Amino acid sequence: MNRTLVFGASPNPNRYSNIAINKLRDNNIDTVAFGTKNEIVRDVQIKTNLNELQNIDVVTLYMRSELQKKYYKEIIALQPNSVIFNPGTENPEFYKLLQENNIKVQVACTLVLLATNQYNV
Repeated sequence: MNRTLVFGASPNPNRYSNIAINKLRDNNIDTVAFGTKNEIVRDVQIKTNLNELQNIDVVTLYMRSELQKKYYKEIIALQPNSVIFNPGTENPEFYKLLQENNIKVQVACTLVLLATNQYNV
């Protein structure tokens, strides 16, 4: 399976990004994470520097649209195949930039995709 970056990862077990990391790992998906706190969730180190991440196939966003803007260039530079916009992260401005860079946009819920065996991005 492809390498997934959980963008906006939190060490708080009540946050959806944290649950997503665990569900991705439960499904044996190679998972890396980016967030503001350099902590570990399960066996995944949350990185605070995007330069440490590479070979990303899927970015699953857990950061509201207002905060995404400062990361547009960095996410595009990762050259993922697709970006999943989870509920609450929808961002038409970013969709357009991604599509202009030949990156697939998916407005969906990573947890639902995993639960219904549709996570095949």
